[in-house]
Amino acid sequence: MSPASSDPDHDGASTFAPIAAPLQRVAVYCASNDGTRPEYLECARSLGTLMAHRGLTVVYGGGRVGLMGALADAALAAGGEVIGVMPHGLVQREVAHHGLTALRVVDSMHERKAMIAELADAFITLPGGLGTIEEFFAGYWAPLLSLLDHVDAEGFLRGSPRDWLVVSDNASTMLTDLQTFHAPMVRRWLRLGET
Repeated sequence: MSPASSDPDHDGASTFAPIAAPLQRVAVYCASNDGTRPEYLECARSLGTLMAHRGLTVVYGGGRVGLMGALADAALAAGGEVIGVMPHGLVQREVAHHGLTALRVVDSMHERKAMIAELADAFITLPGGLGTIEEFFAGYWAPLLSLLDHVDAEGFLRGSPRDWLVVSDNASTMLTDLQTFHAPMVRRWLRLGET
């Protein structure tokens, strides 16, 4: 008998537990410019250094400028591995970082997002613009976290989004929380044809 069918409160949705694997590669979404405050660059550098010291590979958009470049340069300087993923159109515009451990060149932004997601075990968002928001909507956008809380409270999500997100203003705390993260049990909605 499966765990879902032995649950007296079972409502037809199946339950699964994600397989826990050690954290090895972390995708970092961030801006390709510096922003207006020096803390942004320092945050990117600090995160890159911390990830390298913890043996975590940085997976990111492959840029050599802005927060992207600061993150990659700091990780590399600290002896870490960095994998960049960039569409060939941006490589041709000479914005790619050619000093990385690996640079994966893809055909489109869609392929870039898919490859980053495939390569990464977890995701971090640093400050950025619309592209960063589109790639990952958490991080410093507290109003969006509030929106997710509201959607959850109104019954449109299975489980709290807070159970799936690690949110912190401190890079070291965030990496520790990611490395010790255990995904919650998730109840899946019914598939078409299931009752």
